[in-house]
Amino acid sequence: MSAYALANEVGVSQPALSRWLREKRSIAAMNVSENEKAGTPPPPRQRTAEEKWKLLVASEGLTEQSLGEWLRREGVYEAELQEWRKTAATALGGGEKGGGLTPKGKAELAQAKKQVKELSRELRRKEKALAETAALLVLEKKLQALGWDSNSLSQGEEEDESSEPNESSSSKP
Repeated sequence: MSAYALANEVGVSQPALSRWLREKRSIAAMNVSENEKAGTPPPPRQRTAEEKWKLLVASEGLTEQSLGEWLRREGVYEAELQEWRKTAATALGGGEKGGGLTPKGKAELAQAKKQVKELSRELRRKEKALAETAALLVLEKKLQALGWDSNSLSQGEEEDESSEPNESSSSKP
């Protein structure tokens, strides 16, 4: 269909249609990314560990042909899939070294266990001190309820000690 026929059909002038078409093309050109302009493919998509694991699980058991189709559909290279599989095996302890912890990891684990033990010991000590303090506070409140004042107790003891020598000196005429 020609621009003139389209203009007559929609009821808009042909120069207006041509101007709109030019504007649309210039806007579309501005939205093209730098990679598309240069003709280079976009960088591979960054995937989370969870996404990688799901893709690994989904790829298991596929035939060679269906695996190729699946890889194209998901946008994953076979080399990436093999790398993820190797990383997962190492992380799960079945890697090249036969699994287990590295010497550095073992040292860190031993240090963490030692720290936990020390902190537990300190916690028990502080819990005992707190229980003793709580018991003393309860005892003090009970004495106050009976009418005893903690200050008068300490002063009374001092008076008893000081009154004994006075009695002995007064008994001598």
